Amino acid sequence: MERVGAFICTGCDIGEAINMENFDEVSSEAGACNYITHPCLCSKEGVSAINKALEDENLDGIVIAACSQRVKQAEFRFDQTKYATYRVPLREQAVWPMKPGDEDTQMLAEDLLRMGIVRVSKMKLPEPSQEEIDKTILVVGGGMTGLEASRACANMGYNVLLVEKEDKLGGYMNNVRDLTPEEPPYNSLHANNVGEIIKDVESNSLIKVFTGSNTSKISGQPGQFDVEIKTSSGTESLRAGAIIQATGARPYDASKLEHLGYGKSPNVITASDVDKMIKDKSLARPSDSKMPSSMLFVQCAGSRDENHLPYCSSECCATTLRQVMAISQDFPDVQCSVVYRDMRAPGQLEHFYLATQEKSGAMFTRGTVDGVEGNGSGSLKVKISDSLLGENVDIEADMVVLATGMVPNAADGEAIRKAKDAKVAIEKNESEAQVNDAKKILEEFGHHEGTEILNLTYRQGPDMPSLKYSFPDSHYICFPYETRRTGIYAAGTMHAPMTTAQAVEDAWGAAMKAVQCVEAISRSEAVHPRAGDISIADFFMQRCTKCKRCTEECPFGSLNEDKDGTPEYNPLRCRKCGICLGACPERIISFPDYSVDAVASMIKAIEVPEEDEEKPRMFAIVCENDALPAIDEAAQHGMKWNPWIRIIPIRCLGATNIVWIADAMSRGVDGVLLLGCKSGDDYQCHYIRGSELAGTRMANVKETLDRLTLESDRVKVVEIARDEWKKIPEIFEEFAETIEEVGPNPYKGF
Repeated sequence: MERVGAFICTGCDIGEAINMENFDEVSSEAGACNYITHPCLCSKEGVSAINKALEDENLDGIVIAACSQRVKQAEFRFDQTKYATYRVPLREQAVWPMKPGDEDTQMLAEDLLRMGIVRVSKMKLPEPSQEEIDKTILVVGGGMTGLEASRACANMGYNVLLVEKEDKLGGYMNNVRDLTPEEPPYNSLHANNVGEIIKDVESNSLIKVFTGSNTSKISGQPGQFDVEIKTSSGTESLRAGAIIQATGARPYDASKLEHLGYGKSPNVITASDVDKMIKDKSLARPSDSKMPSSMLFVQCAGSRDENHLPYCSSECCATTLRQVMAISQDFPDVQCSVVYRDMRAPGQLEHFYLATQEKSGAMFTRGTVDGVEGNGSGSLKVKISDSLLGENVDIEADMVVLATGMVPNAADGEAIRKAKDAKVAIEKNESEAQVNDAKKILEEFGHHEGTEILNLTYRQGPDMPSLKYSFPDSHYICFPYETRRTGIYAAGTMHAPMTTAQAVEDAWGAAMKAVQCVEAISRSEAVHPRAGDISIADFFMQRCTKCKRCTEECPFGSLNEDKDGTPEYNPLRCRKCGICLGACPERIISFPDYSVDAVASMIKAIEVPEEDEEKPRMFAIVCENDALPAIDEAAQHGMKWNPWIRIIPIRCLGATNIVWIADAMSRGVDGVLLLGCKSGDDYQCHYIRGSELAGTRMANVKETLDRLTLESDRVKVVEIARDEWKKIPEIFEEFAETIEEVGPNPYKGF
C-alpha cells in the first residue's frame, strides 16, 4: 500500500498508559502518511473520522491501533477491495498486561505500531473471484440421512442431486418397523415414517433422484464440482456446488465374534436379523423355525473392545430397547433378557428405558458375556461374569442376539494410510530392506477399488481422509460438519456413530453448511475458519522447483499436480491458512494481505536494543485461532507478562516459514517463541495439522542455528489450548528466563 493512515485510540486506558507524543514521528518513520488520535475510535464519531481521512487523504491502507482484532469487528469493517486494514492491539498487548508509563511499555507500544504500519504497507488489495458458481447440492446416499439432507436443501430453495447405489431409497430404515420415541411422553414406540419421507423426496421438483447409481468421478472445486453419475443406462455428467456424503454405516462383521457363538450356532443372530423378523412379524429360531421362549441380548458385541471396535457405536442400546419393546408387544410369551456393560440412554431416551423395563417384563443386568455355547438340548448357555446376578452365572436362552456396533460406509482409511506411508518410505529410500517392505505393503494396500465412494480426482486421495476409526471427520470440536475437503460435508452414521434421531439432525446441519458454502463462494468468500476472506493465493511459478511440499502438506487438498509435477491451485478449495506459504522453501506463495515478506518486515520493524541496555528482544509467532484468543483473555483478566516479547499473529502455526527465524536471528533478535494450538486427533486445530507441521519444521531450524553458531534454545514451540489462558504469563516468563540464561544474541548490532 502506498498511502497508509495510522489511527490511534486513546480510550480504554491507552492514553493514560502510553505517551502519545512520539507516536506521530514513529508512524511517519514507519511509512504512514496520515496520523489521527481519538478518545473513542470505535464510536460513531471515531469511525466517521476514519472514513473522512480515507476520503480526504486518498488512503489505501488503514492501521487501527486500539483493541484486539477479535473485538469491534463490525465497527472497524471496511471494504477489503478498497482498503488494506490491520489492527494493532495496544490495549491487550501493551496497556493491560504491562506497567503504565514504564519505559518498556512505551517501547513495546511503539514497536507494535511500527510492525502494524509495515505490515499494511506490504499488503495488496485482493481481487474477488469472478468464477461462475453452481448452487446445486449433491447428496450421496439415500438412507434416512440423505433423504433428510435432500429435503432440507430443497426446502431452502436449492436444487438437489440425490444418488443412491441401491435400487430404492431408504437404506437400512427399509428393514425397520418401529422407531424409538422422539415426542413426549417418550415411553412408546413410534411408527417408521421413512416411506412418507421417500414419497416427499421423489415428488419434490427440486430433487433429482438417481437410484441404482454411484458417483464414478468428481473433479473441480466447490461451486464447480463436475460430477459423473454412473447409472444403469450409462453415465450422466452434471455440476454441483457442494456435496453432502450420507452413505451411512453397516453392522460390524459378526463372524469375527466367534467367542459369542456367532457362526457356531445358527441361533446366535444379530440385531439386524431381529429387525427383519419384527417387520415380518415372524420371530423364529433359525435352527428349527420355532418361536423361542427366551431371548438374550448381548450389548457391546464387538464395540468398546480394543480387539474389534474400540468406540461406542451409540445406537446399540436404543436399538435393543426398541426391539425388546416390540417383541413384548407382538410376542408376549417370549421372555427377554439384556446383559449390558453400561446401558446408555441419554436425554429423553431414559424415559423409554424405564418404560421398556416396566412394560416388557424383560430382565436387565449389568455384566460381561464371556462366551456362548450350546447346552446339548438345542438351547444356548451364556456365560456371564461380574454381573448383578452374581460373580459367575450361566443363563440359558433359545436365541442370543448380538448388538453389533457400526462401521462407517466410507473409504478404506486403513488401506489408504498404509499405502501412503509405504509411498513415503519408498521416496525416502532409506534402505533396500525398508523399500522392499514398503513395496509389499503398497502392492497389498495400494489399490482399494470398491471402497471409493466419491471418487474425487484429488491428489491426496479419492475420498475424504478418515481418522483412526475410519470415520471421515475433521475432529472439529466447534464445527462438526466441516471436513478436510472444502465444500464436502459428512452427515449421519458415516460421519460418527449416532442414533436415527441424531442422524436426522445431522442431515439438517450438513445441509445448512452446504448451502452456506455455495452462498459464501458465490460472494468470493472463504468458509470456516476464515469466513469472509476473499483473498486468493498467488504462485510465482517461474521459481517453482516442484518439491511437492505444498501439495503434500495442504490439509484440504487445495493443490493437485499436473503430469509434470507442477502444483495446480484450486482457489475455491482453499481455506486461506497459509500452510503452503510456510512449506515453500522458495517462498513463491503469497496472499495479497499475507505473505512471507509481510511478516518478515514486521520482524525487521522491531527495534533491537544494544547489548549493554540489557533489554533482550523476543517475539512470539502466535496462531490466531487458539493462542491469540488465550493471550487476549489473559489480558482481560488483568494478568501481567514480560514486556520484552512482541506478538505477531499469523493464520496458522503451520504457516511459519523458516526464513522468519533466520532473519530474526541474523539481525540480533534474542529468541523466537511459536505458540499454537495442540496437535493430534484429540484436539481441534482449525487447520488440522498446523502445530504438528510447525514442530517438524522447527526441528530442522537447529541446523540453521548451528550454521549461525547460535543456541537451539533460542527457538521454542509451545502448544496451548484456547482455555489455557492462565498459562500465558508463565510461558512468556519461562522463555524470557531461558533467553537470559543463554545470553544475548551475538549478532546484535550487525
